[in-house]
Amino acid sequence: MNAQTERLALTGAAGAIEAARDAASLQGGTVPRGVAIIAHPHPLFGGTMDNKVVQTLARAFTQCGWTTVRFNFRGVGASAGVHDEGRGELQDLLAVVQQVAPQGPIALAGFSFGAFVTSHALAALWGEREVAQAVLVGTAASRFTVAPVPPEAHLRTLVLHGEQDDTVPLSAVLDWARPQILPVTVVPGGGHFFHGQLTLLKNLVVRHLQSGP
Repeated sequence: MNAQTERLALTGAAGAIEAARDAASLQGGTVPRGVAIIAHPHPLFGGTMDNKVVQTLARAFTQCGWTTVRFNFRGVGASAGVHDEGRGELQDLLAVVQQVAPQGPIALAGFSFGAFVTSHALAALWGEREVAQAVLVGTAASRFTVAPVPPEAHLRTLVLHGEQDDTVPLSAVLDWARPQILPVTVVPGGGHFFHGQLTLLKNLVVRHLQSGP
């Protein structure tokens, strides 16, 4: 993402996990708010930690004082293993959390397939860790069983979706969110990859992070 990006070699159940860490943007005398872990879109359709939406999320978090860690799911890039339809990928995400943020506040974010995996990580970690913020973008609710957001986490969670997403219809995300009475922020005219709207996407995430509890 920038010249200061630090490459990490982590370990998961399937072996090596390739990751990248970016330092928080801090004003003098301040310390990072915590560590944000960001999950990428579907590995079988070209998803990697260098995806533009993932990098946009990372920029938003670093701007708001979070150290950010992006990583490649099993079978992607230098990460060992093979695609596991979300089950092993959840274990990958949890392994990353344990290694890069064994204690202290964390934030979780994901895009598309990564948002689906992140939803299950949020459910698994809630009550055990201080999950200060969560951001789910282009949540793949039409393709996978996305976990409900814990009720106490609703105010800390931003769900963003493009109005004209032709990969994951907005209606599928609303069907997932409706029983939870979980708000969804809709980007008018937005597609799945937010082409031409990444700056808007970043600004919406920054606004959420700056206003959150």
